Amino acid sequence: MTNNQSFDLSALTRPSGAFAMLALDQRETMRAMFAERQQAPVSDEQIVEFKLSALRTLSPLASAVLIDRDFAWNRAVQESVTAPNCSLIAAADRFYASGDEIVARAEIDDRIAPAELREQGAKALKLLVIWRPDESPEARVAMVDQFVSRCRQAGLISIIEPVSRQARDGRATDTQKGILAAARELGDRGQDLYKSEVPLHAQGEENDIRRQCAELTRLIRSPWVVLSSGVLPDRFPMAVRWACQEGARGFLAGRAIWKNAIAAADPLTALQTDSRDRLKRLCDVVDEAVAPATA
Repeated sequence: MTNNQSFDLSALTRPSGAFAMLALDQRETMRAMFAERQQAPVSDEQIVEFKLSALRTLSPLASAVLIDRDFAWNRAVQESVTAPNCSLIAAADRFYASGDEIVARAEIDDRIAPAELREQGAKALKLLVIWRPDESPEARVAMVDQFVSRCRQAGLISIIEPVSRQARDGRATDTQKGILAAARELGDRGQDLYKSEVPLHAQGEENDIRRQCAELTRLIRSPWVVLSSGVLPDRFPMAVRWACQEGARGFLAGRAIWKNAIAAADPLTALQTDSRDRLKRLCDVVDEAVAPATA
């Protein structure tokens, strides 16, 4: 267990105290999404321009945005594309693929300098942690502790994002149980904010999903939010509401907001209409669900 003294998180929240944060740090997974919809190769520039368009369109509604170093961070900062009321979160992770997974392993990205990111306007850093039942818990804990320490030294909010994956050794794996197991292992490492998958990926009975969300609240010794990967976009607002009713404080999500725009004939128009509407609805959900608990 590490020091649980937390930073002030208000830079990442709406006036209600809820987190309504937009994730745009997807890298090769975003390339794969575009590749499903077009025959031509997906260029880096296509990904960058989509991210910048999403930032311009959606950041006025978001309380914070998560941006990656590889594609979007430098131009987003240099061109001041995010709204003044929207804080910046920098992805501090580096991803590695395997034969069957686009993101098979994640580690702290030593190419970034936390103090430099803070000077550029970052309020927080985020670290993805791949949780597998057949991999070393000691290694995961050590990585998270190192990340939290780096954030504290730089005066930045630390956000960890454990995600449950299949075992590498071929054993049958219940990845849903892994969501809770990851929280049990990593939920008390001194992080300022914990980003969790939605239990059951919001597929199932409300009582079952809410019961597991309540268990996450019991296990995680910091505020926590949900991500949207694995959840159907139209079901995500309900999943966010249930999670917040059981102790979550909002969301840090991407796909449920802008994935449909990638598939649209005119992505920019889709960002301005469908994606904006989805984000606005989510903001309303968390304001309504979180405000009574924080009043």
